Amino acid sequence: MPSDKNVKPTNQTAETLCPENISQRRRRGDKATNMPLAGDFKAQMPSRAGNHWKSHLFIRYIACFPHPSSVVVSMKRILSIQSHVVFGCAGNSAAVFPMRRLGMEVWPINTVQFSNHTQYAAGWQGMAMPAGHISALCKGLGDIEVLGQCDAVLSGYLGSAEQGDEILAVVAAVKAANPAAIYFCDPVMGHPEKGCIVAPGVTRFLTEQALPAADIMAPNLLELETLCDAHLADLTQTRAAAHQLLAKGVKMVLVKHLGRAASQSGRFEMLLATAEGDYLITRPLYEFARQPVGVGDLISALMLANLQAGFDAVAAFERTNAAVDAVLLRTWQADAYELQLIDAQSAFAEPMVEHRAERLA
Repeated sequence: MPSDKNVKPTNQTAETLCPENISQRRRRGDKATNMPLAGDFKAQMPSRAGNHWKSHLFIRYIACFPHPSSVVVSMKRILSIQSHVVFGCAGNSAAVFPMRRLGMEVWPINTVQFSNHTQYAAGWQGMAMPAGHISALCKGLGDIEVLGQCDAVLSGYLGSAEQGDEILAVVAAVKAANPAAIYFCDPVMGHPEKGCIVAPGVTRFLTEQALPAADIMAPNLLELETLCDAHLADLTQTRAAAHQLLAKGVKMVLVKHLGRAASQSGRFEMLLATAEGDYLITRPLYEFARQPVGVGDLISALMLANLQAGFDAVAAFERTNAAVDAVLLRTWQADAYELQLIDAQSAFAEPMVEHRAERLA
């Protein structure tokens, strides 16, 4: 801003221009200043000609606030370890943007890198990250002493069972550096009928090793059945299975899709189970020619981000449901196969909660 480069606000300028000081002066009838309130700046916003800003007032107004580098902001940081696709929305490609849109600082580590998700008829290209890759990245984070800044670890699709061992080592390192950090495990076990396949040993790792280490788990109905080694036919059985996980040390269970165990047909239902109580929430089901992939990844990411943003479990549950509904509605309206995250992004930060969670007796 060449024309204004010599403008240097004094302490008096800062005191005069900061909105709270202006309000105080006006309340006590101080007519020594005609400076407008923040809301009055519409009429005095600077005009621009070429590269020159024409309002010294605006520059002084901006200058009365501290530089962002001098402001301590309590931003939550999430280490997200899951798959990545170049095209479309699955794994980190479905999770990172929504979490960032909610104000999280996300550190993504990819377990696999594929051209697209695995349910395309034409197949996919890509690879699972080699053994030691996750551990090496975590060591790098430790070397620069930032692990203590991590507030949560989120894990999803694994490219191998060995990656599971590396993830638990990462969780241990993060919790050693920050004992308040939590581990949110999305136990992706695959769905062969739909074309989603996991590597040998992954399911065993999730049931035997990840489960005891997790603070929060977010299985779908089929994954919950595997975790509990039981067939679940209705809501009562599903609640009992979720409480089996709570009894093993998990603090919160989010059953992302009740499917055949839902209390009402024709609706999408989710269950939240905690030591304080169980909650059921619904949303519409949309008739897609091909069901979009990555919805579960999106649910887990939004639930964790809302919790980290300071919402209680039930509010986070309701906000997550509303945001996912907005994404699926936009996707259905666009007749799209991939989730329309960009188009629906406003719903991540400001979801319109129309469906409230019902506390179950």
